[in-house]
Parts: sequence; structure tokens; C-alpha cells
Amino acid sequence: MKNFKQVPITILTGYLGAGKTTLMNHVLTNQQGYKVAVIVNDIGEVNIDAKLISDEGFIQEEDKGNVVPLSNGCICCTLKADLMQQIVDILKTQKFDYILIEASGICEPLPIAQTITTLANSMEQYGLPPICRLDNVVTVVDAMRLVTEFGCGENLVKDDIEEEDIENLLIQQIEFCNVIVLNKVDEVTKEQLNEVKAVIKFLQPTAKIIETNYAKVDVKEIMDTNNFDFEDIQTSAGWIKELEKEDEETHHNDHNHDEHHHHHHEEGEAEEYGISTFVYTSRKPLDEKKFEDFVNDRFPSSIIRCKGLVWFGNDYDMSYLFEQAGKQMQLTQTGYWLASAPKDELKEMIAQDPEILKDWDKEVGDRMVKLVFIGRKMNKEAIIKEMENCH
Repeated sequence: MKNFKQVPITILTGYLGAGKTTLMNHVLTNQQGYKVAVIVNDIGEVNIDAKLISDEGFIQEEDKGNVVPLSNGCICCTLKADLMQQIVDILKTQKFDYILIEASGICEPLPIAQTITTLANSMEQYGLPPICRLDNVVTVVDAMRLVTEFGCGENLVKDDIEEEDIENLLIQQIEFCNVIVLNKVDEVTKEQLNEVKAVIKFLQPTAKIIETNYAKVDVKEIMDTNNFDFEDIQTSAGWIKELEKEDEETHHNDHNHDEHHHHHHEEGEAEEYGISTFVYTSRKPLDEKKFEDFVNDRFPSSIIRCKGLVWFGNDYDMSYLFEQAGKQMQLTQTGYWLASAPKDELKEMIAQDPEILKDWDKEVGDRMVKLVFIGRKMNKEAIIKEMENCH
């Protein structure tokens, strides 16, 4: 088998209008002799710089509309259902140094990242050595949009229904990435910019933030960076980090949540803008109706993100994941609590994984309510009181 070089793949995500296409054109025009295959959701929607489009006649009829050849040896093609096969076809040509996938503004990057990671580990099936790797997940965000979304401008009236999904998506995209391109920073004040960055750091403490205008980014910052690690990125979101810290702390003091002096982030900015986070824990089940009323009718708009495990008295054995981002709320079953297993099975499980006992309550086992709250100017006492009234 002749020498294949490894092709790094970057996923580019971000909401409509954030500057993804500008960034993509920037990569295509500044690729210093590198050949990039760009995969986009819909070629029709992408304004590829006209100077780049080549009129070479080598495209087969059936590919017209799916593939646009570019004069610098790059190509642009449509994201197909079978992304794996598509990537394999591109790799087999051996003409490209990079692959850039632009995930449309409305999809989460996680499934695409999973597909590529799976593919990178299963190249033999396609008769190929491991010649691709997921290199980076880049989220482009419009600074002004974040100022508005995160309510950093107090004058905001949110009555636009579509906005609900946007906030949820923005947060998902910020939480799952290695690099955040904070675009159009000239359109906001220094103060607003600092505030937005403080919020981003709470949502995603590990990603690198690049501030820019017109999506001008040094290509080396986003291609072939060797930044991506699935395990790392999956546990890099702020809410997960908070839960982990909470776990460590809980074992050093008793379970009184008022004792938890929540990690004052070193940056004074967070304090200055009233951005904070705390974890609510309880070993008592929630009353589903009361919790629902609180969430639907009295959930403070100061909460930007809330996520974690909940447990209901009327459904004693099932654990649920509650997540909120902006106005979007979701409750998902996440399987049975271990404590609900038959005694002998439980013994077996504990023998295999003694860690289970770390957070075990002698009455309720592993059942618990544990929610992370991240927000601006939250009234922590009031929120805790509301939660306590939900039991």
C-alpha cells in the first residue's frame, strides 16, 4: 500500500450569520498551497468567492450540483447522509491535505464528531490505513448576538419564538468545541465583550477563544492543530466541570449545601458582571408537578444554563436528565438508579466498581437531585428555596 498521509478534519459550526462562510472563504484563499476539500450542507447557500470557482470540465454529470471544483485545487461538496463514505471517497483521491466540514447553523456538532471519530478508527473496513483524524471543532459566534442572547444588554425583550432554539443551539455549540472564534468584536463595547467572554468561560472553560472581525483567523489556528480529543471535549463543558468539583467537595464536608462556597472564579470579571455558578444537591425526590410548575412559571431568566440529574417521587426508580438553555427545557430518562437493582446484582456491580459507594446514601442509594446552575445575577438563595419547595 503506498504511502498515505494523514488528513486532518476540522468541523466548523456556529449559528447562521456568525461568519462561517467568510471563515471558509478565508481558509480557501489563504491555504498556502494546501488543498482543502470543503463539505457543506448546501452548496446553493454557500457564497464561494467567485474568483475561486474553476470552470474545469472534469466534473461528471451526476456530480453536478454536488461538487464544485475550485481553481486552487480545492473542492466544495454537499454534506451527504453517508458522511463516512463521502470522506472515504475524498481520502481515496489523495488530492487533499485537509477536510473542512461546515455543519449548518442548525445542527449540533456532536453527531458529526462521533461519525468522524468512528471512521478514523475503522479505516480497515474501507481497505485504507488510518488516514484521517478529527483535528478540531471550531465554533464561530457573533459577539453582538451573544450580548443579546445572554442578556448582557438589559433592554432586551424576547418575544421572538424562533429565538428559543437559537439560545439552546448556541450553548450546545459553545460547550462542544476546541476553539471559539468570537467574530465581529468591533460591533460591541469593550465592556460587553468582557462580559460575553466571562459567560463563555463558564459554559466552556477549556476552549481557546480567538477574537476577530470579518472572521479573519490564521489558518494554522484551526487546521492541523492536533487539538481534538473526544474524551476531553466530551467532559470539557462548564456544567460537567462544576459537577465534578462538587463531587470532590462533597466528600470533604457534610451535605449541607449552604456550606458550599462556590469556587469564585479567579477572574474578577465574572464577579464584576455577576456571572456565577452553583450546584443544588438533594437526597429527597422531587414532586414532578411542583418541579414542572417552577420550571414553567417561575424559572428566573437570570439562569443561562441548568443541567443535571433529577429524581421524582412518583417514578422512584428512574433517573432523569434535566437540561435548560435559555427558554428551552428538556427532561430525558437516563436509565434506572442502581439502587433499584435486585440485591445480588447490586452486590456484583459494587464488587466490579467500588466507586459506586462513594456517593451512596444508606436509605436511597444513588438516587439524588443534582443540578448545576450557571447564570447572571442569579439570586442563589431564592433558587435554592424554589428547589426545596419542589420536594
